Amino acid sequence: MKVGGQAIIEGVLMMGKKVAIAVRDKKGEIVTEELGKIKKTKYLKIPFLRGFFSLYYSLYYGMKALDRSAEISSGEEMKKSDTFISILIAVVMGIGLFILLPVWLTNMLGVKNNEFLFSIVDGFIRLGLFLLYVWIISFLKDVKRVFQYHGAEHKTIHAYEHGEKLTPENVKKYTTIHPRCGTNFVMIFLIVAILLFSLFGIWKPLTGWERVIIRIIFIPIVASLSYELLKVFDKFPFLRFLSFPGLLLQKLTTAEPDLSQLEVAIASLNFALEDEQGKTNEDVEENSVEFMG
Repeated sequence: MKVGGQAIIEGVLMMGKKVAIAVRDKKGEIVTEELGKIKKTKYLKIPFLRGFFSLYYSLYYGMKALDRSAEISSGEEMKKSDTFISILIAVVMGIGLFILLPVWLTNMLGVKNNEFLFSIVDGFIRLGLFLLYVWIISFLKDVKRVFQYHGAEHKTIHAYEHGEKLTPENVKKYTTIHPRCGTNFVMIFLIVAILLFSLFGIWKPLTGWERVIIRIIFIPIVASLSYELLKVFDKFPFLRFLSFPGLLLQKLTTAEPDLSQLEVAIASLNFALEDEQGKTNEDVEENSVEFMG
């Protein structure tokens, strides 16, 4: 069975038999909670469609876990309006920074009538902005903590996949880099977007707003293609060199965790793998992919 996860505030989300989180509260105790279960559906096995559903589940439970982890770690209840505003700001910033700005900058550089060249320039600007964004936020204290939990999540999954007993000492020896990480997905997404968007405009040059609309509408399609490539790279290790940029970027999005953070990640995975009677059940079909938290 393959499990997936995300780093959250002072904790880790894991997707196994159930979706679970483990978070350290203000007293230093580890709190575990079940957020739900991934519904078994045939759509999770259909190529290309499964990428869309996996992305949906990861985003849905990722946002839910972030809210709950903020409440547990701070001891304060979050208002629904705060969550809505946070999501709205994130969507607006994402569209503005990674879609509108690259298109505008590419136009400013005078690349207009050659759609293939426009897509290449636009794509590399988008990639550069993303790398700059990740590098800048990596200096923030709270983000550094999340990146450490991201590393703890990866180490724990590695140990589980190698059949190790899940103890902080056993888990610590593994790498913070994992081929199924959401960072890999993002890098593949950015590259696939460059190639796909270069196909538009073959019949006629596109206007600036047409390019923006196409880049927004085709996000699910690019995500589905990227998900399939991520699965191929994971299934066939000899192809993993193609995901090297994403593996390299994990040097930024993960950090070496301490033993207390490893304890949290282990608690989350153990709880995610338990059935209703508290027994670990490994007979679970693959239903999730790891996304950066």
